[in-house]
Amino acid sequence: MPFEFATATRILFGRGVVREVAASARGMGSRALVVTGARPQRAAPLLEALRAEQVECIGFPVPSEPTVDLVRQGADLARREQRDMVIAIGGGSPIDAGKAVAALVANRGDLNDYLEVIGRGKPLRHPSVPFIAIPTTAGTGSEVTRNAVLASFEHRVKVSLRSPFMLARLAVVDPELTAGMPPAVTASTGLDALTQLIEPYVSVRANPLTDGFCRQGLRCVAGSLRRVYHQGSDLAARERMSLASLLGGLALANAGLGVVHGFAAPLGGMFDAPHGAVCAALLPQGMAANIRAARARDPHGEALRRYETVASLLTGKPQAAAQEGVEWVLELCRELQIPPLAAYGIRERDVPRLVEKASRASSTRGNPLPLTVDELREVLTSSL
Repeated sequence: MPFEFATATRILFGRGVVREVAASARGMGSRALVVTGARPQRAAPLLEALRAEQVECIGFPVPSEPTVDLVRQGADLARREQRDMVIAIGGGSPIDAGKAVAALVANRGDLNDYLEVIGRGKPLRHPSVPFIAIPTTAGTGSEVTRNAVLASFEHRVKVSLRSPFMLARLAVVDPELTAGMPPAVTASTGLDALTQLIEPYVSVRANPLTDGFCRQGLRCVAGSLRRVYHQGSDLAARERMSLASLLGGLALANAGLGVVHGFAAPLGGMFDAPHGAVCAALLPQGMAANIRAARARDPHGEALRRYETVASLLTGKPQAAAQEGVEWVLELCRELQIPPLAAYGIRERDVPRLVEKASRASSTRGNPLPLTVDELREVLTSSL
């Protein structure tokens, strides 16, 4: 079976490993742009450690999901201040923004030269300046992926800047940094991680390496997400969810995704809906649609067998039927109080346009089998 696998140059995982960042950064450069989330003060200990290592720092806050214009501003700032590396600390938004900024600093021209869908889609010609990713949530896996998802308000869509050159030089996953997540964020990011373990596992691009990551990650989520939602101070459960997120990022970067993320991109572009919450609302219906399609069109095929494995890993039942996995996820969503898509202003009248966009999304191409327009419509309407 031919396949390719690529990831960050170096990955550090474990409690307290964030304290190793400053010394590692000093070997990459001396003038850092530090991309943070909406609360830059959370990065103060990191900035202090970097300055102690003679790394000059300026901050660049990303208050919400990154936009095309915001990334342009960050790249302009980094060039003007002659930054020779980018460090991002926060959730998926600052990490994606930092990843895109690091790429643009090394590749001249406008961002639109390189964007998919709304831009020219030209490949990046040069490796990014050194990029360090430090997640403070457990869900996106963005620290080990090779793309950045950016919103374009003008086009009402989310698009990707994508290249192997965008992989981080160093990914630092410290579960202690996730300890302050409130229950709602724990739930949405945790279900994002779950989605990013299920979709690569059933993807048409799945391979033996990503399969192992997905199976181990699913075990982590099954045993820890409920626990960490109700007992946020349980650091062992936080650690397992951080591992699940990392494994999901490794898997999706190399095996692709599916229909849930196919819908998530246009939904995030058209509505003010957080990515993790959108994936959580869509996941059980996306699973159910794929299982129905597999039973109807390929009852003895690989897709149905893989959904049975997912169900077994989630429920702990060795002979679980595929549908039991859907029921497990539905119950989890109820317990974690995941709102339906209607909570974000999505209505029946929006369905045709969203279905049309999802059918053309790059993520949808990884789905285990093609879904018809009616099947796509059912996924969306059942999630409202």
